[in-house]
Amino acid sequence: MRVFLPSTLPALAEALRAGHVGQQTGYAVTPALREAYASGDEEELEYSALTEAARASLRMLAADPAAPPRRVVLAAEIPADGVKLDARAREPGRVLVTAPIPVDKLASAHVDDAEAGTDVRAAAGALDAADAGDEDARFAVDGAEGYELAWYATQELSYLAE
Repeated sequence: MRVFLPSTLPALAEALRAGHVGQQTGYAVTPALREAYASGDEEELEYSALTEAARASLRMLAADPAAPPRRVVLAAEIPADGVKLDARAREPGRVLVTAPIPVDKLASAHVDDAEAGTDVRAAAGALDAADAGDEDARFAVDGAEGYELAWYATQELSYLAE
């Protein structure tokens, strides 16, 4: 099962040092996500799960203001028995990963370019207000989500973590 794991650049560096990504929340194409979208092929559903993981990365950035303001999403292939469904109203693709993921199981990373930093930092600071319904805060979050995440091969991860 392809699972998208929210992260930050410091968390990625730590995972590379440790040799694994610790247990955490991830996002995947779940039955609840399929139900939330009346149509869409597998690629579109995976993009939706990736988008949910990018939003969770913003939450991680809000909790770690010292982290560089770039959303990071790691994609991994995880056996289905290593994932528990944990869908939430706003996160139908949410899953719990039940064991650490060796870094050699990562398939790729998706990361903001540095020029997105100002908008990503503003979005991280506006998340709580956006969740509470503040339209200006939602506009700030949408500003960050307007940036496409760049794709990185696993061989490039160490360069991102420097």
